[in-house]
Parts: sequence; C-alpha cells; structure tokens
Amino acid sequence: MTESSVNHITIEVDDSGIATCTMDWPGQVNLMDAGFVPSFAATLDRLAQDDVKGAILRSAKKSFFAGGDITAFANAQQQPAEAIFEEVETIKAQLRRIEKLGKPVVALIEGAALGGGFELALACHARIAVNDPRTKLGLPEVQLGLLPGAGGVVRMVRMLGLQAALPMLAEGKQISPQEAAAQGLVDIADDRADAEAKARAFIAANPKPVKPWDAKGHKLPGGAPFMSPSVMQLQMVAPAMLTAKALRTMPAPEAILAAALEGAQVDFDTALRIETRYLVKLLKDPVAHNLIGTFYTDLNALKSGDARPTKVDKFVVGKLGVLGAGMMGAGIAYSAAIKGIEVVLIDTAQDRADKGKGYSEKLLAKRVSRGRMDQAESQAVLDRITATTDFAALQGCDLVIEAVFEDPAIKADVTQKAEPFLADGGIFASNTSTIPITDLAKASANPDRFIGLHFFSPVDKMQLVEIIRGKETSADTESRAIDFVLQIGKIPITVNDARGFFTSRVFGQYISEGAAMIAEGVPPAMIENVARQAGMPVGPLAVLDEVTLTLPLQVEKTAVASGAAASNQRHPGMLVLEKMVANGRSGRAAGGKGFYDYAEGAEKRLSPELAQHFPVGESRFDPAELRDRLLYAQAVDAIRVQVEGVLDSPRELNIGSIFGIGFPAWTGGIHRFVDQIGREAFTKRANELADKHGERFRIPAGW
Repeated sequence: MTESSVNHITIEVDDSGIATCTMDWPGQVNLMDAGFVPSFAATLDRLAQDDVKGAILRSAKKSFFAGGDITAFANAQQQPAEAIFEEVETIKAQLRRIEKLGKPVVALIEGAALGGGFELALACHARIAVNDPRTKLGLPEVQLGLLPGAGGVVRMVRMLGLQAALPMLAEGKQISPQEAAAQGLVDIADDRADAEAKARAFIAANPKPVKPWDAKGHKLPGGAPFMSPSVMQLQMVAPAMLTAKALRTMPAPEAILAAALEGAQVDFDTALRIETRYLVKLLKDPVAHNLIGTFYTDLNALKSGDARPTKVDKFVVGKLGVLGAGMMGAGIAYSAAIKGIEVVLIDTAQDRADKGKGYSEKLLAKRVSRGRMDQAESQAVLDRITATTDFAALQGCDLVIEAVFEDPAIKADVTQKAEPFLADGGIFASNTSTIPITDLAKASANPDRFIGLHFFSPVDKMQLVEIIRGKETSADTESRAIDFVLQIGKIPITVNDARGFFTSRVFGQYISEGAAMIAEGVPPAMIENVARQAGMPVGPLAVLDEVTLTLPLQVEKTAVASGAAASNQRHPGMLVLEKMVANGRSGRAAGGKGFYDYAEGAEKRLSPELAQHFPVGESRFDPAELRDRLLYAQAVDAIRVQVEGVLDSPRELNIGSIFGIGFPAWTGGIHRFVDQIGREAFTKRANELADKHGERFRIPAGW
C-alpha cells in the first residue's frame, strides 16, 4: 500500500494496483473552486503511472461533490467573457482526461452529487451510488439560470438521447439512485462496502475502458436531429413546451435546448465547446445574476437562521397545538408531524378534527404509493397527530398556532382557551393573513409571546412562512418562531405588523389590477396570457376564482371599518368584483363559476358570459403596458411597504415576493427587479402609469 496526497485529494494505491482517491476540500463540501484543476491534474498524473490499474473516486464528506463555485458565478458579470470561457474549458479538460485515461475510474457516490459533482461522476467510466435517502443526483443548474457547463448537457444527451435527457436538463430535478439506475446512469449498492466491491469488480472486468462516444461508430440513442422522426417532432414542439410552462422568461432552458440540439450534430469535443459558449452567455445574462443572488445567496442566508435577532438557545418544538382543522390547520399539522413533532389538532367537532387528520392520511398514502415512504413510516407520522375537541390535550405544548376563521372574536376566544396549557416558555401564534397581530395579541395574557405565523396554501407544498412581529412581540419570541419554521423545513421571512402584512397586501394589487383591466375592455385571455408571459405562475383572474371573489371584498370592508383604508380610495378592480358577485359568479369554490367556467369532467375555460357584463374594447391594447401594470402594481406597493416600515430587508423582500406572491423568478424578486431597472427609470415609468391609470402607481414620498 502506498499513499500520497495532492492538494485536497489523498491517493492510496493497494497491492492490486487500485487507487482509492478520497476528495476532502476545506469546508463542508467538495467544490470546483480555484483548487480543482491543480488537484485533479496532479491526481491524474499519479493515476497515469504504471503501478495503477484503476481508480475509485470517493469523498470524505457527507456528500460526494457539490459542484461549481456559485460565489464565482455571481461575480461573472464583471469578468471578460473570454476569461470565463478559458476557465470553464480548463476544468472540462480535466474531466476529459478522466475519460481518456485508458484505465477505469469509478465514482463511488454517497450523499449528494449535484451539478458539477454529477458531471464529474458522468466523466467516470462507471458510477456506483449507495442506496440511501441522502444520495441525490441531478443537474439543477437551470434553477440558477445556468446550464450544466462541465459537460453535463453533452454527456447526458449521448448517454440517454435527446428525448430522455432534455426533461432532466431543462427542469433540473434531483433524482434518487433508483431513478438514476432505471435510466442507466448509475449502478446501485447497498452500502459503502458493497459499493467498493462493485467498483473493484468493474475495474477488474474493464481494464481498458472506452467511453461510448469515443468508440468508432457511436450513434446517439433515440436518433440524431433531422434523422429520427421522434427527435424531429421534439425539435418542433420543444419551444412551445417552454412557452406553455412560462419558461420563455428564463433564457437557460432555451440555451440547454440549443446546446443539446447543436451538440448532437457534431463530434464530442466540439459539442463541449458549444456547451461552454452557451454557459458563458448565460453567466453574462442579468437573469442568472438575479437568480444566483436570490435563490443561492439570499435563500441560504435565511435557511441558515442568520435573521434570528437574539442568541437564545435553539428552540425545538416537541409538541405543537393547532387550533382549527380546516385546510390550513390540517396542512400545518401534516408539515409538523412529518418532521417528527407531536401534534394536537383541535376543532369544534370531532368529525371536523378527524377530517383534518384525514388530510395527512391522504398525503401520506400518496408518498407510500410512490415509494417515497413505507407503510410503517406513514403510520408513525399519523400516530403523532391527535385529533380532538379537548383543549386540555394541549397541555405541555411548546407552540400553539391558531388557524381558525378570520374573525377577531373567534381568534380571541381560542387564544384564551389555549394559552393556559402552554409549556413554560411556550409561544402562541396566529395564522391570520390580514388581521394585525398587535390587535389579536390583546386577547393574550402574554402579548410578548404572541406572534404571527402566516402559512401559505397548500401548506404541504408552499415553502414560505411570513413571521409577523406585533408591537409587543419579544425578540426571543421572534427567534423561537424562526427556529420552528426552519425545524419544519420551510423558509422564514420576518415583517413588522400592519394590515395585510407584506405578501397578502402586495399580492392583492396583482389580482385587483387584473380585475380592473376587465372593466377597461381588455380581453380576459389577453390579461391571463400577458401575466404568464411576464413570468407569473397563474393569471390574476384564475387566482381570483380560486380564492373566491368575495374574499378581497371582505378584506376591503374590514380595512375600511377599522379605519385602515378610506372608502373613497377604492381600487377600480373592486367594482368589477362586486358586479361579478352580484351576477352569481363568486369563484370556483362559491358556486363553481367566476371568470372561468368549470364544467365537470372538462378543463376550465374563460366564460363567454363575461362579454355581456364587460364588453371587450375596440381599441388595441399594448401587451407591454399590461405587463408593466401587473408587475409595477406589486413593485410600487412593495415600496410603500418599505417606506411604511413593514419590511426593511431587501433579502426578505426578494424571497417573500417570489415564494409568497409568485413574482416572476427571472427578476430575482421585487427589490432586484427595481434595482435592475434603476431607481430613476423605475420612478419615471411608475409615474407614467400613475398619470394614465391612477395614483396607485405613484411612487410614495420618502423612498
């Protein structure tokens, strides 16, 4: 046995000539940073020596390899394109050396192998993945506005063919070892020992491996472009598919498609250079800059808990009380129970409480049917949820969350009934989406331990939780609330108290603006299409149908009654909603019709009846102006939120607007959207819209 070390890689060569190369970069993960090239160059030099017959590449970390240096990517806009191109090509040259080493190199994968980490594995002659829930494989670069630029596009296309590779490349999904094995990307091992045995067996059986694409006569699986009818069809429909998924606002999926198609028509090494050119183009694009800044830098900061205002010990909820077993309460109960928390789910009647628990049962059954959980695990989660009408069952709860009707009197009643059962140091939270926390805290015996936890529906899918500080909420309570949100795997943003807080208030501007356009004669389909083309996940009219048209009207009524809004400052969209409700079109859940018709067994469609009440105008409408109205309506109100002191963190503004409101991801969030346009240009355009469409677009004083 001989041992040597080159930078961050230790090489042990046993008596059989098999080299075990253990990667151990400084920090928590292995990374394609500035040290990658010299480390791998020296390693491959060692593997090329005569005493080495083959190599196993593994990690000393909990993950295999994390991929590219995202911090460096974030600074790419300031670098010359030529320099970026050369840097990427230098990295790819090392992966190409692995393929052409003339000796078998096997990647032993434990933990995550994502992005550049998976690309490194793909360059090896075989991949053995340990069958463990922690082992995740994939190429998620598209989610940051990039493409897999270390050969991922080229190798995936040549391994799987265009039809099979493009969905994985363009969607950036992470897959399990079983899913990867089904596609022929990896072999599975039971544990590390089994993986090492299989790696050694591969090395023994393949002393001089050649990658398929380096073998004479290699043909692309499924057929090459312009040669296979199915591939030709894919070429024609793929752009339309991107449009249908509202991905045309994102340059990365289109770049992936282009790199894949162009690369499939040339030799392997030329395809790699084509891939690099598209990567450089994306790195210089502001969309990638926005996405990296928000989805990597901002998001990781919030997930790390660095927003905690105090340094109190980490708060761990062992027992949670949830008041109200409706859609929201049931979703909160499930989200906590699946993370190992004991939950008491309370409602006014046992059948309602049982129905709320049944929501978890249905979700768990789906996980079992899809192989993501076994029956015993599912039952263990269900056993953590106690459905009852008895408030005494709350005894010893570390946290109680009320999710009852948006009625202050009802909320006050359940608060007073539940608080006596809290554990020492326990806190109470309201899931209200609009009512000021300071007002609700008046019913509490301990307003300093009262806070808002605004979840989004459906709770099991939506990642964001908006934490609202009341005027008397203590900093320790805020820290504990952040800890709980992170404990259940969600993203916390913290705002100060105000009616509608941040997300509900700003999102209300989006749906109201869409309704106002109806009264102006804008074709309903045009409104919905423009919204989707701008990058909003759902059109404003479809959203209104889902939340019911009466809800915004009720919120407005409550605001006027409380003095928070003047009745003479109505958004013009409210008049449209009133007329719709008066005509029996209150939304999907309230009668089965709104802006859309919902025929049983058929897809929803915009109702032709709308034209009777809101005739389509004869003038031409500018899609660019409609787009600006939908986006600026939200952005200007977000600025008001900042001026009023409700939200003062650009980071939380970006994350909240994307994950809570659905603001277009390509912008990186509202703050980055405004920043990219520039304060002067944004103000000018907002004032133009105000002059034409109303003062709601006027930039507030003090910004």
